[in-house]
Amino acid sequence: MNANAQQLLQTALQLPDNARADLAASLIESLDKSFDANAQTAWAEEIGRRVAEIDAGMVKLVPWDEARQAIAGCRE
Repeated sequence: MNANAQQLLQTALQLPDNARADLAASLIESLDKSFDANAQTAWAEEIGRRVAEIDAGMVKLVPWDEARQAIAGCRE
């Protein structure tokens, strides 16, 4: 990261949570060059499928703290 980007990051980190979230969403959106018209429908179907699996007891839920530790362990 160059010095300008680092300075911008430090300034952004001083913003309130909601402003940082809005900024992050805008930055990510700026990277999305193409738009998949079917993505929203596909995600809605996937979410519905996963909720149905949870409701049917087909999957084991993991507490966030445990999942976060497992994710962190994968990065090392």
